Amino acid sequence: MIRAARKEDVKQVLPILNQIFEDMELDYFKKIGQQKLFELLEDGFTLPDYRYSYENILVDEEDGKIVTIAVGYPAELEEHIDDPLIAILDKHGLDKDQKLFEDTESWPGEWYLDSLAVHADMHHQGYGKKMLEYLPEYLLNKGEKMLSLNADVNNIPAQKLYEKMGFKKVGQLYIGDHLYDHMQLDL
Repeated sequence: MIRAARKEDVKQVLPILNQIFEDMELDYFKKIGQQKLFELLEDGFTLPDYRYSYENILVDEEDGKIVTIAVGYPAELEEHIDDPLIAILDKHGLDKDQKLFEDTESWPGEWYLDSLAVHADMHHQGYGKKMLEYLPEYLLNKGEKMLSLNADVNNIPAQKLYEKMGFKKVGQLYIGDHLYDHMQLDL
């Protein structure tokens, strides 16, 4: 069942989200380590205006286990979506001027799918596709007109799935050191 995330989902959501961070190989995440990263993200999970707030996450729950997460928000929020992190970094004795994400990932007018991930034990069972099929109607009901995402240029299976779902490549960009195809779906 796909539903909005709740505060109590944090312990199940973070390991799934972390799969994406490991793929991105961001230097700062390596520097602070997984335990500290999880502490930061757990603190941010309850903040309403933060990128990885439960309010920006949909989950697919099967028999009490979260199998898929989708993190997203309207592109116009991106400029300040990580501002709540400043206080969290300061609380943990880290440089509050550190930006975890410095690259612009979305384009104006989009609802940006920041992260889509499936539990490591549930890959290749159609859960990612199920979430992608759910999102258009969900977003149309919220008044959105365009869904976007960034697909790693080296992740050919994901790109083929997105194309099959109707996404079109409209450009490329770097997030960290990785090149991504920016893809859009008209809703």
